[in-house]
Order: sequence, then structure tokens, then C-alpha cells
Amino acid sequence: MGRTLTFKLVLIILLALSILCVILVYGWVQRRMYPLKYEDLILRYASEYGLDPYLVCAVIWVESKFDEVATSHKGARGLMQVIPSTGRWAAEKLGIQGYDDDSLYDPAVNIRIGCWYLDRLRSQFKGDLDLALAAYNGGSSNVEKWLEDPRYSKDGKGLYDIPFKETRDFVARVWSAYGKYKQLYRIRDTY
Repeated sequence: MGRTLTFKLVLIILLALSILCVILVYGWVQRRMYPLKYEDLILRYASEYGLDPYLVCAVIWVESKFDEVATSHKGARGLMQVIPSTGRWAAEKLGIQGYDDDSLYDPAVNIRIGCWYLDRLRSQFKGDLDLALAAYNGGSSNVEKWLEDPRYSKDGKGLYDIPFKETRDFVARVWSAYGKYKQLYRIRDTY
């Protein structure tokens, strides 16, 4: 009886340790899949533009997986994949001195411009983050057209369908990554 009880106790302890190891390894793997870099810059510019820092992390993850030198086939650059023409326009509006298109590879410049632009889109679409994200990826003029088209919008205020698959997938992926970042990290709350 004593040996059986000892054996069961050892099995329970081993099982508990195994479960703990799986949990710790899972968290470690998830943090490698969803890294958090440039937290201070994200907090600074998310706060400056009234954005949720987890949302900024999610956009960066979807756009570049936190690769500051990422370049898309359309020429978008850096962490938040800012198109050079948008970067020049934003730099002028923000008074960024010495700006050139390669400045978009600088995390501080890229996150600042990306947050500024996302905030402008959020304002343009009256606080609707789904529309702002769709515009961030698919262009604000396209979102405006879709809102006027009854195939995509019933009320002209929201979209029930996004005709561009890339944009539809982008919005879904951002919200999925947003959930992951909220689950995995405790970003200093400035939002």
C-alpha cells in the first residue's frame, strides 16, 4: 500500500511538472512567434496619437514581423510598411527634418509616421478601426468607394464585405495578432 501511494504521488508530481514545462515552453514559443521590439517607441507614438499600443504591435507584426528593413513588392518600407509617397507627405506634415525615403527604415521615423497615418485614417472614418485598418492596407479612396457601394455597405458607415482579399485578410490578421499581443504581453498602459 505504501509503495503504491508513493508511486501515485511521484506520477502526480511528474505530471504536474510536465504540464508546467509545456505551459512555459508554449509561452516561450509564442513570444518568439509574436516578438515585441521597440516597445518604448510604440508606447511613445501610440500615446501621442491615442492609439492602443497592442494594435500598433499587431499592425507591425502583420506588416513586417518586426523586421525594420522589410520592403514589400509595392515598395512599402520598414516596420509599418509605409509607402514612400505617404512617408514624404507625413514627414512634411510632421516637420521631420532631413527626411528621405530611406528614413522609413529607421524604427523611430517609421513608427511615428505609421501611427500618425493610422490616427488620420481613424479620424477620417470617425473612429471605426476596421475601416481605418482597411484603408491602411487598401487605400482610403477604395474604402470610401466601398462605403458608397451597396454590395459592400448597407448603411454607408460600415463594411460587411471587403472586396480586396488582401485587405480583408489584413484586417483579420491584425485583429488576430492583436489578441495574441494582449495575451502574451503586459505593455505599460498608456492607452
